[in-house]
Amino acid sequence: MKKLTPAPVPSVPSPPQGGNSSGPAKPVPRCYSMGFAALVTSLLLTACSSKPPAPEWQMNAKSSAERAAEAWLVGDARIEAVEFARARREITSTGRADLLARAELLRCATRVASLVFEPCAGFDALAQDAAPAERAYSRYLQGAATPADAALLPEAHRALVTSTAPDAAVASIEDPLSRLVAAGVLLKSGRATPGVIGTAVDTASARGWRRPLLAWLGVQRDRALAASATEEAARLQRRMDLVAPAPTQPASPR
Repeated sequence: MKKLTPAPVPSVPSPPQGGNSSGPAKPVPRCYSMGFAALVTSLLLTACSSKPPAPEWQMNAKSSAERAAEAWLVGDARIEAVEFARARREITSTGRADLLARAELLRCATRVASLVFEPCAGFDALAQDAAPAERAYSRYLQGAATPADAALLPEAHRALVTSTAPDAAVASIEDPLSRLVAAGVLLKSGRATPGVIGTAVDTASARGWRRPLLAWLGVQRDRALAASATEEAARLQRRMDLVAPAPTQPASPR
């Protein structure tokens, strides 16, 4: 499994982000998360804090949620299910439905990034206890966010709600998973341009994320076929064949 990119993320509640107008910046405690800080900041509890040390359940939940997200993106559904079950078990020990709702949304975001458009059942079961920001993000993942939701979304996604320049909006998102989620939302809502799709392909390829890469290459291939660009479609299919894991061969009878 690939080592995930470290990114400083505020704890819950958020600590000061360093500095003020009257003095030098204060050190900000660092923790290591999945590398998609813009998403995690608002949707996933973090396990870093200054004083006192984070409780064990929080550390365990964060680590398992990270491993679950990466496993899904590289195409290992079995590991993803095991790790998410561990994260869920740790979070439920607190009785905090709002925290569990955030974790469920993160899980659903990885599906949208991979163009798996399905109901976010885990979040829906907790929606009545979720905060307005979580409910707004749920609508965003469904491609149904309203302009009123924009201010409640993670900063990287706000412009996507009303943007008339999706190519630039997606390309400007620094975090890889946030970029893929934004592209997925645009595709779901019928606003994904060839530029958005190309950015998604390049992003998934650079990270070695097989699942979203295959999904986005499939979109490119299908559009090439629809445009009768058969040579381009064949090239994309060859690339998909390279990415797709080889099927497991049945054991030979003895």
